[in-house]
Amino acid sequence: MDWGWAATNGEDGELGNTGTTRAGTRLRLRFGALLPLQRALAAERTSWYADLAIGGGLLALLYLLVQAATGGSRHLTSTTQIHLAYWALPVYAGLSFLRMLAAYVLALVFSIVYGYAAAYNRRAERILLPILDILQSIPILSFLPSFVLALIALFPHGRTGVEVAAILLIFTSQAWNMTFAFYSALITIPRELREVAAMHRLSPWQRLRQLELPYATVGLVWNSMMSWAGGWFFLMESEMFTLGSRDFRLPGLGSYLQQAANAGSVGATVAGLLTLGALIVLLDQLVWRPIVAWSDKFKMELVTGEQAPRSAVLILLRRSRIVAWLTATVFTPALERLDQSLTRRATETAGPPPARRSNLASSITTVVVAALVLVALARGVTLIEHLPRQTLALLPAAAGETTLRVFLALLVTTLWTVPAGVAIGLNKPLANTLQPVVQILASFPATALFPGIVVALVGGAATGASLDLNIAAVILMLLGTQWYVLFNVIAGAMAIPDDLKEASTLFGLGRALRWRTLILPAIFPYLVTGLITAAGGAWNATIVAEFVTVRGHTLSVLGLGSLIAQATEGGNYALLLAATALLSILVVAINRLFWRRLYHLAEFRFSLNG
Repeated sequence: MDWGWAATNGEDGELGNTGTTRAGTRLRLRFGALLPLQRALAAERTSWYADLAIGGGLLALLYLLVQAATGGSRHLTSTTQIHLAYWALPVYAGLSFLRMLAAYVLALVFSIVYGYAAAYNRRAERILLPILDILQSIPILSFLPSFVLALIALFPHGRTGVEVAAILLIFTSQAWNMTFAFYSALITIPRELREVAAMHRLSPWQRLRQLELPYATVGLVWNSMMSWAGGWFFLMESEMFTLGSRDFRLPGLGSYLQQAANAGSVGATVAGLLTLGALIVLLDQLVWRPIVAWSDKFKMELVTGEQAPRSAVLILLRRSRIVAWLTATVFTPALERLDQSLTRRATETAGPPPARRSNLASSITTVVVAALVLVALARGVTLIEHLPRQTLALLPAAAGETTLRVFLALLVTTLWTVPAGVAIGLNKPLANTLQPVVQILASFPATALFPGIVVALVGGAATGASLDLNIAAVILMLLGTQWYVLFNVIAGAMAIPDDLKEASTLFGLGRALRWRTLILPAIFPYLVTGLITAAGGAWNATIVAEFVTVRGHTLSVLGLGSLIAQATEGGNYALLLAATALLSILVVAINRLFWRRLYHLAEFRFSLNG
């Protein structure tokens, strides 16, 4: 079967990535036929208006970044003042964008490295995946104070520590679903493509750039959009942190919205929300939509799709002489030198590693890690021993209640996101229309809706509302988790090869049979990734869903999130440790017994292996 591999004698194709093999042959991996839009663009000459638009856009972006940097430096004083004047909004939006960008770059690098290690090292996989589950599931707000204070201690001068803490906090909201998406793509790469890569003796770097990254591109793009949307949620928490009388606020769009809400300024709140919406739409048009259109060429298909995603910005980039000059003189030579360097290094270091040194290093690492774990475990047990028996007896029941709410939220999420995501992903014009709408909805801080939902369901009563508050808790979890599943299902539906869709039409498959034999198997790996990250978001949301303060009344239901919130508020570190430890054990157990089996099912049954 022809999977789109082609060997050339020095000429680069219009699609795919190229690299130099050890034999000197230039090899190209192509995940789809030439698209009509790309043929048209290849035939078009560069135009002066494309250069004008690209050059003007670059100058405008540079100006805004300089203004944000200089404006932000004036605001970074010992006591930060958040101005609610409208003139501050562009500066604050620029500062927030820079923090989001720094966190995203860090999350992308982390996702590739971590996902690669988990996919190709089975021994490491047994450790890395449970750690990833724990990291995405532990409520971030429960350890935020300690986290910020530790970084401030590392950077005592200025507000560097607060900036680093804000970026890392946003990073924790972006990294996990991208890591799971890249890991899922690696373990579902078709066997034929791996065999061709081995036949051409690609180095690890060449295999990553020509096979693994292209194959994972569609999932990474849509999970990147979800990560960026999720980062807006933690923007308020990261920029508006105070601890007692100590002020650790940072100037930004999140702190502006929080300050406007605290001050009761309707005009400033509306202006901040409009700025946030405008920034999301601007990023969608200038960044995400061109990337989605570009990533369509990495679909694994043998025929051309009927309608390729279009982007005016991507068309301008392809017709711009500025971009062509930068590509020919800067990017392509730099990438070729990097390819040659990494390939040469991989060839020089090829061969069996020294076993004794490897075993010795592994043994020393194992002993050190085991000793640290034993010391931490001993101290933790000593601390938990001081808890009353009545409190310890609540933990199993709380774990059961929270688990039931999490799985109920996932069930409701799946019931509506699968048909909606498939409908959007299979209809490219609809996807182009709804993409910015979904991003805005996913980016809207869900915590802003929590009080209204609780009041609507509970009525502000402090007692006798256990059932209604349980429903409210599930709804609050839905608001923070449903988008992970929706974005992944859309990515899975868009990645279905057009030749398989045409084959289902040719054989006259009915709607039910088409869902059972094509759509559900094709989106299954993406659905599993979305459900795992949604589960992590649901566990994380328990701290605000099970313990809510409305109109001066504190409403809570039995659950691990409620116990963690109460322990954090009351400074009960023993209860905080016990609840967090039980949550971690529960997450790891569910991962081993449930999610890992679904991943193996996606790897061996629902992948494009022959």
